[in-house]
Amino acid sequence: MRKLTVNTFLTVDGVMQAPGGPEEDPTGGFTHGGWSVNYWDEAMGQNMGEFMGKPFDLLLGRKTYEIFAAHWPHITDDPAADALNSATKHVASRTLDEVEWTNSILIEGDVAEYVAKLKEGDGPEIQVHGSGDLIQTLLEHELVDEFRLWIFPLVLGSGKRLFADGTIPAGLKVVDSETSSTGVLITTYEPAGDIEYGSFALEEPTEAEVQRRQELS
Repeated sequence: MRKLTVNTFLTVDGVMQAPGGPEEDPTGGFTHGGWSVNYWDEAMGQNMGEFMGKPFDLLLGRKTYEIFAAHWPHITDDPAADALNSATKHVASRTLDEVEWTNSILIEGDVAEYVAKLKEGDGPEIQVHGSGDLIQTLLEHELVDEFRLWIFPLVLGSGKRLFADGTIPAGLKVVDSETSSTGVLITTYEPAGDIEYGSFALEEPTEAEVQRRQELS
C-alpha cells in the first residue's frame, strides 16, 4: 500500500490559500497572497529538502498544477525543480483536456476511485501539495495517510481553509514536531480514528448526597 501525504502551509486560523505570492490564487477576492514568504529560514529549507529528496509521485488539483507547471519546468540547477519535473504527476481536473508538463497524467473518471486504486499499486509515496479542493475529496473518502502541516504564526481571517466546512470529524496523532527560528511549527500528523468525547461538567448530586450535606452543614 502506497502512503498518501498532504503537505500544506497554513496560518494559525487554518488558511492555506496563496502562501507563495499575490498572484498565486486571488479567487474570492483574496488579498493576502504571499503570507509565508518572509518566515523562511535554513531549517525550513533543510526540512523541505529531506522529504523532497526521496522518490515521490505528485497528486495535484487543477489550480496547483497550473501554478507548478508555469514555474518549475523553467527552473534549472535546483534539486527541488529536478524532483518535481521528474516525478509522475496525477492531475485532477474537470476542465482540462490535456496536461503538458512532463510525466503528467490527467485523471479520468471518479477521482476518489482513481486515487484508491493508485494507492493499492506499487510505487513511491504520493504527495499532495496545495490543491485545497482536491484535499476535501481525499478527506471525505479517508484517503490521507499523513498530514505534514507547516503552521505559520499569523492569522488572516479569510481564505480557503484546509479543513473546510463539512470535514469529517476525526482524531489526529502527532508523530513529529519542530519549530523554526521564525516560529513556524512543522508538524506531522497521522489519522487516529474517531474522536473520544467527554465532559468536564460536574455530575448532579443524588438526593442522598444532598441530604447528607445538609445534615453536615
